[in-house]
This record gives sequence, structure tokens and C-alpha cells, in this order.
Amino acid sequence: MEFAELIKTPRVDGVVLHRPFLPTVEGTLCLTGHHLILSSRQDNTEELWLLHSNIDSIEKRFVGSLGSIIVKCKDLRVIQLDIPGMEECLNIASSVEALSTLDIVSLMYPFFYRPMFEVLEDGWNSFLPLDEVLSLEFFFESSWRLSEVNQDFSVCPSYPPLVAVPKDVDDDTLRKVATFRHGGRFPVLSYYHKKNGMVMMRAGQPLTGTNGRRCKEDEKLINATLRPGKRGYIIDTRTINVAQQAKARGGGFESEANYPQWRRIHKTIERSNVLQESLIKLVEACNDQSHSMDRWLSKLEASSWQTHVKEILTTACLAAQCIDREGASVLVHGTEGTDSTLQVTSLAQIILDPACRTIKGFQGLVEREWLQAGHPFQQRCAQSAYSNSKPRQEAPVFLLFLDCVWQILRQFPCSFEFTESFLVLLFEHAYASQFGTFLGNSAAERARLSLPEKTVSLWSWVNRPQELEHFTNPLYEANSLVIWPSVAPQSLLLWEGVFLRWNRSSRSLDEAYEEMVHIIEYNKELQNKVNSLRRQLAQLETEDPLLHTP
Repeated sequence: MEFAELIKTPRVDGVVLHRPFLPTVEGTLCLTGHHLILSSRQDNTEELWLLHSNIDSIEKRFVGSLGSIIVKCKDLRVIQLDIPGMEECLNIASSVEALSTLDIVSLMYPFFYRPMFEVLEDGWNSFLPLDEVLSLEFFFESSWRLSEVNQDFSVCPSYPPLVAVPKDVDDDTLRKVATFRHGGRFPVLSYYHKKNGMVMMRAGQPLTGTNGRRCKEDEKLINATLRPGKRGYIIDTRTINVAQQAKARGGGFESEANYPQWRRIHKTIERSNVLQESLIKLVEACNDQSHSMDRWLSKLEASSWQTHVKEILTTACLAAQCIDREGASVLVHGTEGTDSTLQVTSLAQIILDPACRTIKGFQGLVEREWLQAGHPFQQRCAQSAYSNSKPRQEAPVFLLFLDCVWQILRQFPCSFEFTESFLVLLFEHAYASQFGTFLGNSAAERARLSLPEKTVSLWSWVNRPQELEHFTNPLYEANSLVIWPSVAPQSLLLWEGVFLRWNRSSRSLDEAYEEMVHIIEYNKELQNKVNSLRRQLAQLETEDPLLHTP
């Protein structure tokens, strides 16, 4: 298929662009296969380059012969284009609708993008599963091994080719366990806690069904992670009622009779369709400027977004508490094991592991616990909050995770090497990007699409020194301790940096941030001067003993 077939009018002059907090711009609108571009001949005027894949929906309005297109983006931005001529306006609108809803992955922009920067480090090779696991010192002397049972993705289509499993469990056993777990997602290692040797695993739900089906191999696998005389915790991200209902569809949960060494705890993290509805309501509330305070707070509460943030953080804290304070190993699963499970395991690691709070460590966490672990980014991020089509499998699962990370970052502003802007960047690129990192739904799909060979990794761009500067937290001081976030309602705030950034100017916040950076730099200069004077004084004292102060 040629993109030209979908572009009815490639260029229109005299188009006026309206954007939040920026002056209107008049110029020429051009459509390409992947971008909507508005260019002005005025000096110092920023051009608009908008990826079609970032467009969630468009609305058309007409006043006489003047047409307007309201473009609503997946990054929650809303812009308006005033286009002279009804026919041109209709043609542009239908072209943009067609180009923004293309779902043929190989026609997406990352396959056509050629970087204008020098690739110093190939991001596709920065976080290879083998390197990630072997970097854990415990691996060489522990009771764990790397299994290639899923080398061809046949045992579990959503797992990577290499997984860490107990050394005493062979590959034949893993194949049997895979038939007993949803989507073949048998229990695998997610995190090893160096402090006490406890582990966190993740999996899909067991397929016990209404007949209480049992799998001895599954019991052997998860018991192999327990120390002698120790008990473990199974954290099921569903309520007991939802887990019971899953039995009728062939799913279920681990019975205490078959898993006597494990205590099962049920939590209440909502399913994807509920989360998508919640995002739509939240964005609608944030965009409505006409309400009184009471009405605004009522709409915010009705969205239940903050409730979801609280539930996810609470469950992650529980998992971290079981590992660090109870000295127990943990198995986390929901239904599929690709959504709420990953939210919990990744947030627990941020709480427990200071390495995950560094820029590179956080990238590794996203690779390990989201991309390699089989979160279906292509499906979940196909639509955002403005889409007019009925949600299918879309859900802001990753955005909720980033929101939870922001909540912890806000409570511990000196313990993270990265800033809020890094989290916002990941949100934007998960929904629309020139990079191939978030394409596909699993490692198997990315391998089939040959993404490392045909696209550029987001990490190749982020990890350039000049870009890292933008995301480095000037307040960062390495903190080796476990950090325990508060989940009290008054401790959790609306993430304004995402949900209100297009509704009000960030100028004062930007100025305050710049002033803070200036103060920190000035403080470093003064500290260096103090250290230099101390060294000079010490030198003088050694040369002339009479200078010694009493």
C-alpha cells in the first residue's frame, strides 16, 4: 500500500494553528505518510511536527467556508487547525483519520526513521536478558539457573527466550507447568533481594478450573524457591470473588491444600477495561474548566484514578514488605500476568532496590519487567483518552505504573537519579514514537519484526550525554536504603505534569526549577572553595607549626 493513496490533499496554505499557551501561527500545512507538519516562514517560530500515530481522534467544525479540525493527541494535547476551504478541510480530516488508524506495524514510522544523531551506544544491546541476569552476583553461587526452554517462544509466546528458574527444576518440568498456567506463563524469577536472599516470582493464574485441577510439577517449582522451614506469600492481584469467577472460565488460584507452605493474599487491582474508562473520565475532568471546586473534586473522585494508584502502590508495598521485613519469598499473579502483575513486581523493585532508581537501572527495569516480560504495549497503547472508537484491549496500565513511580519520586525527591520529565518521556513514547522500543506485544513479536535490525532503540537516544543532562535529577544523592512510600490518601496527588500540563502554563514551575538548579550549582562552587581553603590551611599548618590553632 502506498501512503499517497490515503493523502487526498497533501498541502494547504494559509492554515492557522492554535496551541495551548503559545501564540497562533499561520503557515503551510503538509501531510506526509507519517507526519502532519505546519511550517511558517516567520523567523523564530517553532514548526509543528506531529506523528499521525500520536493522533487519538479529530473533530471537524465549519463556519461558512472556513473549516477547523480539532486534533486530540495520545499525549493528551489538544490543538486546532483553521483551514480555508471546506473541501480542503474535509480532505485533510479524512486523510489524517486514515493515516492515524493504520495498524500495519511494518508501515509505522520507526521502520522509516533515520536518526540525525550519532548512535554512541546501541540501545538494543544495552539490556540483553543474559547480561541482566548474570550481573546478579548471587546467580553463580545460588540455586537458580537460566533456562532456554522458551528459545523458540513455543512454550510461552509472551516470555523471552531466556528465563531464570530454580536449578532443581528441569526443562521438561517447566513444559508441564506451562500447560497449567494461563498463557503458558509458568513462575519465573523477577527479583532477588541481596539483603536476605528472598525472591519475587511472577506467573499467570493456575488453570485449576471448577474441578480443582492439580499440577504436582507446579507445586514442586514454586516450593523449590523456599528456604527450609520458611513460608511464602502468593499475592493475587484480584479480589477473591473475581478469582472464584475465573474458575468457571478454566482459571483459578492455588488451593491451600495443595500449597500448604504458601499463604495466599488477594488484592483489588482493576482489570484493563475499568482502567481505560477511568482514564477517559479523569482527562475529561481535567479539561473541563467550567466547574466549581466541589464539582471538579466530585468528577476527579468519580474517575477513581487515584484509587487505582493507591491500590497498585499498596500491593507493591505489601510485596516489598513480605520480602524485606517478613523474610519471605513472594509469587505475584493476576489473570494473564502481563498487566497488574508487572505493575506490582516493578514497583516493589523500586521500593527495595536502589539500582532501579538510577536512570540506567530504571531503563533496565522497564526492559526486564515490561518489554521482555510480555506487556502488550501495541494493544494497550493503541488508543488514549480521546478515541471515539470503542476500546478493545486498550488500557493505561503502563501510565498507571509511571504515575505510581512519580508518587514515590515526589515523596523521596533525593533518592531518584532521574526527574519527572523522564517519566513523561516514557509515557509519550509508549503511545507514539519514532523509536522501535515499544512496538509489538512481546519479545517474540519484536524478534519476528526484526526490530533491532530495522529500527532505532529509544535508549540509543536517551543515553547520549547531552540528553541525559535533561533527565538527571540535580537533587540526587544515592540512597542504599529501602524506601517506604506513604499510600495515605492525602499523600497521593494528581500527576499535574501529565494530566494538567496542557491546561495551564508551566512557566512559573520551569523558572522555579531553573532557580533550584542555579542554587545547587552555586552551593557546589562554594563547597569546592571551602574544601580548597581547608587544603591550603592544612598545607600552611604543616609548613609553619606556629599557625596551629589551639
